[in-house]
Amino acid sequence: MGYYFIGIGGAGMSVVAELLLAEGQNISGSDAKASTTTDYLAGLGINVFIGQDASNVPEDATVVTSSAIRESNPELAIARMRGQSIMHRSEALALASRGRQFVAVAGAHGKTTTSAMLASVLRELEGDPSWAIGGTVTGIGAGGHRGSGSVFVAEADESDASFLNYSPRLEIVTNVEPDHLDHYGTAQAFEEAFVEFAHRLVPGGLLVACTDDPGAARLAASAATAGIRLVTYGRGEGLSTAERHVRISEESHSGGRARGVFSDSTGSYDVELQIVGAHNLLNAAGTWAAATELGYPGTDVARALASFSGTGRRFEKRGEADGITVIDDYAHHPTEVEATLMAAREYAGEGRVIALFQPHLYSRTQNFAAEFAQALSLADRAIVTAVYAAREDPIPGVEGSLISDLMAGGEFVEDRAEAAAHAADVASAGDVILTIGAGDVTELGPVILERIAHR
Repeated sequence: MGYYFIGIGGAGMSVVAELLLAEGQNISGSDAKASTTTDYLAGLGINVFIGQDASNVPEDATVVTSSAIRESNPELAIARMRGQSIMHRSEALALASRGRQFVAVAGAHGKTTTSAMLASVLRELEGDPSWAIGGTVTGIGAGGHRGSGSVFVAEADESDASFLNYSPRLEIVTNVEPDHLDHYGTAQAFEEAFVEFAHRLVPGGLLVACTDDPGAARLAASAATAGIRLVTYGRGEGLSTAERHVRISEESHSGGRARGVFSDSTGSYDVELQIVGAHNLLNAAGTWAAATELGYPGTDVARALASFSGTGRRFEKRGEADGITVIDDYAHHPTEVEATLMAAREYAGEGRVIALFQPHLYSRTQNFAAEFAQALSLADRAIVTAVYAAREDPIPGVEGSLISDLMAGGEFVEDRAEAAAHAADVASAGDVILTIGAGDVTELGPVILERIAHR
C-alpha cells in the first residue's frame, strides 16, 4: 500500500509527497536524475529511485503522476497495464488537505509569492498552518508542511486545469492573463477555466480577486452575478457587488522595500515589505484581504507581512562579486519578466540592468515572442539563450532568437554557459545581472559570480 510518485523530484510532486509522508503514509517514487530535492526526500526516509523503470513500481501502490509525465513513461505504462489506482498530483494534494480550511491561490503570475506570504503570515499569527507551495519560502523553509493549525494554503496550478480538482473555502486569484495556450487553445478557454474554478468554492466560500487585472475583474463580476461571495483588491476601484475592497494608496519604493497603505471598510493600515516590486504590494494586498477574512485583525496582518522576506527564485539575490550583484528570478511570462525588470531597475539605482533570459516552452515562446521582446527592452542589455523545452518537443523555427531578433540590441547566445560568460564579461561595478526563466538558467548564478571574481 502507499503512494508511488513518478517524477518525485519535481517542485509540485515533492511537496505533496512530503505532506502525505507527514500523514504517516508509505511513500516512494522516482525521478530521471538526482537532485538536491531527491536527496532531501531520501533523507526523510522516502525510497527514491534515480532512473525510471517498470520494476520500481510497487504493485499495491496508488501511482501519483502529473501532466509532465508522458504516457510512454515505463512506470506509468506498467501501472496502467496492471490496473493500479492512478491519480493526478492535484488529487493527491486535495487528499492531503482534508479536514482543513483550504485556501487556494491561483493566477498566471504571483501565486507562489502570494501563497508564501499567506503561509508566512498565518504561521506568525496562528502558529502552525499547513501549506503546499512550489518554492522554498525564506524564513519558513520547505514548500510543503503539515501543521496542526486549521488552515491549509496551497498554490493552485492552472497550467493543465488541474486546479479544478479542488474545493476551496477561500480562493485568491491574482490575475487571469492568458497563458498555457498549448493546453487551453484560446484565451477564452483559459478564462472559462477560472470561472469554473470560482464555482468550485464550497457553499459560502469566498473569492478574493485583483480587479486591477482585466481578466480577474471579469471573473469577479461573473462570480458576483452567480451569487459567489466576493472581496476585491487593487490600486483602483473595486466592484460595487463586492463585500469590501482593499485599496492600495500612498505607495513608495526605496531602499529595497515596498510601502503602501491598505484601506477597506474597517480602516487604513500602513504596510511595509522587505522585498522590492510594485507587483509585490499587489500580492500583499491579496494576502491581507484573505488573512483578515480568516479573522485576523488588519494591524496584526500588516505587522506579519513586514516580516516576510521572500521565496526562492523570486528576485533571489545569489551573491555579489566585484561590485556586481547577481539575482535569480523564475519569471517566464512577459508580464512577470516586465515586473521583475521594473523591480531590478528600482534596485539597481544608477547601475545597469543586464538580463539573461531563458525562454520556457516552445509554445510559449511562439505565442508571446513580441511580448517577451517588449518586456526585455526594459533591461540595458538583454541576452536570450536557447529555449528550455521542459515537457515539449521542439517546434520548427521557434528558438530564443525569435525574441532577440525583435529587439533593438537584443543578443542571442544559444549555449547557456557561453551566455553566462558573456553576461559576466559585459558587467561593471554597480550593475545588476538577472538570470530569468523557469528552467535551468537558475544554475548560472554561481557560474557568473565565479567568472566575475576571476576575470
